[in-house]
Amino acid sequence: MAKPKFKQRCALCKENMVIMYSARQFPICVTCHMKKIDQEIKDPKMKKLFDIPKNFYEENYFLRNIKEAFIRFENLSEKQVEAFKKTVKELKEGKKE
Repeated sequence: MAKPKFKQRCALCKENMVIMYSARQFPICVTCHMKKIDQEIKDPKMKKLFDIPKNFYEENYFLRNIKEAFIRFENLSEKQVEAFKKTVKELKEGKKE
C-alpha cells in the first residue's frame, strides 16, 4: 500500500482521524464507511461475491471501496471483480499463515 501522507478528520462524523494517502481521497473513517456499505445486495451473483467476513472489509479500504461502487452504480467491470477476488484470496491466505 502507498505510504501515508497525513491524517484528516472524517468528513461524515468529524470525530475519527483518517490516514490519507492522496489529496484526492475522500476522508471517511472505517466506522462511517462500514455503515455506508452495510446494505442488502439483491443481485444473487454479486451477493455471493460480497459475502466475505466483515473483518476483511474493516481491514481493507479497497474492498470497502469496491462494494460502495457496486451499491452506488449497481455494476462493476470485470477488472474490478477480478481485483476484488484477488484481494480476498490474498487476505484469506494471509490469515492461514
